Amino acid sequence: MYTLYCYIPCDLAGNFCAGYDLKALSEVETQILPGDPAKDEIGPMGPSRMAFTKPVIAAVSGYAVAGGMELAMMCDLRVVEESAKMGVFCRRFGVPLIDGGTIRLPRLVGLSRALDLILTGREIGAKEAHEFGLANRVVPDGKALDVAIELAQTLSKFPQRCMNTDRSSAYYSTYDAKSINDALQREFTQGINVITEESIPGAQKFSKGLGKHGSFDIGDQSGRKSKL
Repeated sequence: MYTLYCYIPCDLAGNFCAGYDLKALSEVETQILPGDPAKDEIGPMGPSRMAFTKPVIAAVSGYAVAGGMELAMMCDLRVVEESAKMGVFCRRFGVPLIDGGTIRLPRLVGLSRALDLILTGREIGAKEAHEFGLANRVVPDGKALDVAIELAQTLSKFPQRCMNTDRSSAYYSTYDAKSINDALQREFTQGINVITEESIPGAQKFSKGLGKHGSFDIGDQSGRKSKL
């Protein structure tokens, strides 16, 4: 039995996702559209409202536009190929961002840059996306999935409870915390529970020489019994 450590959304056909099917939308009545967050965890683009508990890494190739860009922003990290294209292309046809785009984009790149993309709908390439902070890695064409898998393998070797606790705290402080004191209290309350399970054993390994001088060549510290 295998444990899932990371999830990698991708498209093997050459385009990450071009968003909602506008042809299908042209034939739909508004009252039956999916995705009301008050009633449904599933958004119009699928998993955009789900609360993931483990890292999600997007392997972006080709077009990641409109709702497809929203799916990429849902992820923790984005590995983007050099020729990839992102943008709020749905601006042209009066289709709003209703899969978290107006919430996530300002937090990822700042309000000014987010409004530039949201209001104009313009195309943004991999280089500019990286400069904005929207792309975490820019890789040669055809390599996004390979690099995303390598990144997932790296994350899977760290002590998992500690890494995912810190991940959860970062999301809480960004989206849910009522104040900095609220965020700090949750960070401490959740983090202190990791000390006995992972921090003390980790410190004991360090005291024996593992990871000295900033080395990340420390092998698999996840404690898992099966391979990725």
